[in-house]
Amino acid sequence: MENEFDERILSARTIHSDETELSLRPKNFDGYIGQEKIKENLKIYIEAAKRRGESLDHVLLYGPPGLGKTTLANIIATEMGVQIRITSGPALEKTGDLVALLTNLQDGDILFIDEIHRLSRTVEEVLYPAMEDYEFDIILGKGPSARSIRFTLPKFTLIGATTRSGQLAAPFRDRFGVLFRLELYSPEDLQTIITNSAKILDIAITPEGAYEIASRSRGTPRIANRLLRRIRDFAQVLGDGVIDKELARRSLDRMEIDRLGLDSVDRRLLSAIITSFNGGPVGLETLAALTGEESVTIEDVYEPFLLQLGFINRTPRGRCVTKAAYDHLGIPFPTTNGENTLF
Repeated sequence: MENEFDERILSARTIHSDETELSLRPKNFDGYIGQEKIKENLKIYIEAAKRRGESLDHVLLYGPPGLGKTTLANIIATEMGVQIRITSGPALEKTGDLVALLTNLQDGDILFIDEIHRLSRTVEEVLYPAMEDYEFDIILGKGPSARSIRFTLPKFTLIGATTRSGQLAAPFRDRFGVLFRLELYSPEDLQTIITNSAKILDIAITPEGAYEIASRSRGTPRIANRLLRRIRDFAQVLGDGVIDKELARRSLDRMEIDRLGLDSVDRRLLSAIITSFNGGPVGLETLAALTGEESVTIEDVYEPFLLQLGFINRTPRGRCVTKAAYDHLGIPFPTTNGENTLF
């Protein structure tokens, strides 16, 4: 299962404090910052489909959480001038749930399924003919009296979003004509996103303050917007309401978010490997028992960013901490006769 209860402020997944996230989402490509190659290609695919009077081919969006997959799906619907129906893999528990959605679509409509890798196998198999031939069969009854009813569907577009594209069955993945991987954002792009969000929320912020937040947001717009809202609180209570570089820095320090975007949980995980296992290797289950976190939480929530920074390595024998992590934590790197003892 996905970790659905990660409430860290640096979690890239949606948490209960993200009520204002919808108001911050751009409505068109002009307002969507970053992912330039994806935007340019999508514009061409959309324009070509509109000129032919056809629906857009099925689209698969994958990558880490919080990068704007749902936002991009809504923008595609807006640019195509069609309606979008939004659901998620865990919500489609039975075949009937999917059938109800499919049979209510109009020609050209978009069906967006978030966490599409979590669809059950039976529901997924209904989608195969629906995506390919725009029709599907349902078996009514059991035994000798069972009969098949065929439904013909309008030409719709399925947009799937997932953080785990590798978990999609090959026949399912092959039915998507357009596949895009969303990448982590640069601090410059996040600075622009934060500045735009501050205007919408009526928050006074300097360019330097926006960049300070951006540099600690782990390359993720959702985290950047969440930090902006929390630092607004510090600015109103401890400052004059303006978020400048110094106030942003002090606020982030108070939240224990360091200059690279690591929080206390990240540092505790790295320190556990260093102090208890001399930097590794250590198995995932052992690490979970040591830190009190579930193994799936470590693998899905904490590790991706630490791997991105080059602070840990995955080896056949387990996880190892790199010299860069030692340096960042200010812990001497273990050496023997001038050579490192790790790996």
